[in-house]
Amino acid sequence: MTAGPDTIWYDEMDSPVGTLRLVADRHGLRQIWFERERHPKQAHPGWVRAAAPLQFARVQLEEYFAGQRQHFELPLHPVGTPFQLEVWQELGRIPYGITISYGELARRIDKPLAVRAVGAANGRNPLPIVLPCHRVIGADGSLTGFGGGLPTKRYLLNLEQRIAHGDLFG
Repeated sequence: MTAGPDTIWYDEMDSPVGTLRLVADRHGLRQIWFERERHPKQAHPGWVRAAAPLQFARVQLEEYFAGQRQHFELPLHPVGTPFQLEVWQELGRIPYGITISYGELARRIDKPLAVRAVGAANGRNPLPIVLPCHRVIGADGSLTGFGGGLPTKRYLLNLEQRIAHGDLFG
């Protein structure tokens, strides 16, 4: 199968939180799937498995997990509603090692009464880690739902806290 302008590539990579499936098209990274998703997905039969088109994302994710990257510089192409895209864009503005509540996220997009809708959009984030939905927590500080599971969310938050505070061995 040859790659055309509408080709979608996918590949997998090992990570400290399990195997990640990366999905991209010619515009950029579209999706990251966890090995154990709340709502498991399958690759579309027309997608092409290839490592080279996903190398740009793999390198930056490896750097993130090694504590060498705190901000991603990737071309992204998430697909969603205008509201979802607005929420996901704001996720990308949450600083490394910082958490905010769903209410704060709703305020940041100027829709303070849309907390539930923001939570739903957050839950549909197709680019976890890169658009850091793991940094959104309950108003009381509790860890709430995460597509990769709460242990993965806890791992990501702990990784960022260690790196942000200079404790590589914590």
